[in-house]
Amino acid sequence: MLRWQFDLAWSLFEYHLERLEPDDFGWEPAALCWTTRQAEDGTWTPDWAGTEPDPVPVPTVAWLSWHLGWWWSVALDQIRGREPRERSDIAWPGPGEPAIAWLRGLRADWLAALDRLADADLPSAVPFLPEGDPRHTIGRLIAWANAELMKNVAEIGQLRLQRAAGGNP
Repeated sequence: MLRWQFDLAWSLFEYHLERLEPDDFGWEPAALCWTTRQAEDGTWTPDWAGTEPDPVPVPTVAWLSWHLGWWWSVALDQIRGREPRERSDIAWPGPGEPAIAWLRGLRADWLAALDRLADADLPSAVPFLPEGDPRHTIGRLIAWANAELMKNVAEIGQLRLQRAAGGNP
C-alpha cells in the first residue's frame, strides 16, 4: 500500500515536472517569499529560520524543490541506517533541469531503498524526521515521506499553475 501511495504521488508530480520551466523556480508569488539564493561561488542557499515566522513566507518552486530534496535525502539516510545529514549539507543543484534531475535521482534511490525492505522491516525502529524519536518505525517514516511528497507536489503544482495563469507576483 505504501509503495502504491508513493507511485500515485510521484505520477502526479511527473505531470508538473514535465512542464516546469527554469523561470518557474524563482517566480515569487507574493511579497513575502522563501526562495533559494545563489552565492558568489555558484552554490544555492535556501531561506530558513530556526522558528517559523509569522506570517509564514510563501515558498517558491525553488525553495519547495530544495525542501523536498532535503527531507528526502535525510529520510534515505535513516532507511539506510546512516546518521542523518544536517540541513546545510544538502545542496540544491539549481533551477530547471538540474533540480528536476536531482529529484528524479532521489526517487530512484528511494525506490531502490524500498525494494530492499520486506514487510517484516516496517515495524523496525528508526529515528523519525524531525523528532528523532526511536519509537517511530520504518513504516511510519515511509508513510510520512509519502505525505510530505503529496504536500510538496500539490504546492509546486499550484505555483506552476498560478504562474502559467498569469498570477501576480
